[in-house]
Amino acid sequence: MKPRVAVIGLDCAAPQLMFDAWLDDLPNIKSLVERGAWGRLKSIDPPITVPAWSCMFSSRDPGQLGIYGFRNRKDYSYDGLAFANADSVTVERVWDILSGFGKHVTVLSVPQTYPPHPVRGELVGCFLTPDTHVNEFTYPPELKTEISTLIGGDYIVDVKNFRSDDRDRILDEIYEMTDQRFDVADHLLSTRDWDFFAMVEIGMDRIHHAFWSFLDPTHSKYEPGNEYEGVIREYYVHVDEQIGRLMRHFDEQTTVFIVSDHGAQKMDGGICVNEWLLQNGYLALEEPPESPVPIGKARVDWSRTQAWGEGGYYCRLFLNVKGREPEGVIEPEVYERVRDELKEKLEALGDPEGNPIGTKVFRPEELWPERNGIVPDLIIYWGNLYWRSVGTVGGGKVHTYENDTGPDDANHSPEGVFVMAGPGAQPGKL
Repeated sequence: MKPRVAVIGLDCAAPQLMFDAWLDDLPNIKSLVERGAWGRLKSIDPPITVPAWSCMFSSRDPGQLGIYGFRNRKDYSYDGLAFANADSVTVERVWDILSGFGKHVTVLSVPQTYPPHPVRGELVGCFLTPDTHVNEFTYPPELKTEISTLIGGDYIVDVKNFRSDDRDRILDEIYEMTDQRFDVADHLLSTRDWDFFAMVEIGMDRIHHAFWSFLDPTHSKYEPGNEYEGVIREYYVHVDEQIGRLMRHFDEQTTVFIVSDHGAQKMDGGICVNEWLLQNGYLALEEPPESPVPIGKARVDWSRTQAWGEGGYYCRLFLNVKGREPEGVIEPEVYERVRDELKEKLEALGDPEGNPIGTKVFRPEELWPERNGIVPDLIIYWGNLYWRSVGTVGGGKVHTYENDTGPDDANHSPEGVFVMAGPGAQPGKL
């Protein structure tokens, strides 16, 4: 026996479900809770998959990484957005450090590990892999063939189009993907002399987004006794069984972690930030679109535009600053006044009836002492993350109950799960 560390990441695992509601139904997780330290894990700001997992495994915050979401401004142009994949992470993560010390690391589907970078061991890329047929998504490259042979087909990196009304297809794909992931994990743990193991299963995130309204009685779309009411609990039980398969690889010298990057909660609706900016004189169009379109496809009159925003689980708001953006209009000396004005107005924006929803608007310097890359000018949690940000413009409506990227029942919450059992863990609730 030798000291080892195993990290099982469950993207979006919700503490109110895992700990409060269903722990007795999850015997393998419960066994770790009973002999380890456990509690709610405060996520980063913003609490989203990218960059949360890279923050966790590098001990950096988004400002230090210069990664503020899936897509980030790569320059001060109006269309210069780039996806943040593994190449965007310029600091060492724990498996890089351990590789440098000669330890054998096995890394499976941790977000922001595509494209794969060399490690001393094995690495299987994440859901950002565009296509496992034509893209190398493993290190070493020949591991791809080993995985394909093991599972008897194509490795599923993510559920296709999980924001759709095709619930049965989504559910089937979630289970197939999850079982593949744990099959590969079991195989790698069995066949490698590993020192550090880390995996992330993203199925929990996908099932929350697709089925939360069928579970949560407080959701506006909830119907008692619906056919999907039990699917999230059943999936948690299934994942616990899969974790039980891996437990035989973890002896008394193994420190085991169960963690999530953020939690989940209901989504009440969406705020069309660019429509609000248009109606309030902060954004101008050369001509109105015939129907709502993404801001990137709208004919924006930048010479008369002060601000625009991006959609997503939270909003990144950008100001059009003179001398910074190509057609900037905000004079640098009034920049702070415009930010303060927008913060006040946006936090006061209520629901369609004018009732407060608790929106929180942050200046980046309030969240991240160090700010690399091109940082948003304001960060908005609509309804304190009970509402999402919708980036489309046109149509005349600020509030919407239809997501611009497809049906979605849940938003992210700022608290995930943490369990640590094994050497060094002091048992008890944190």
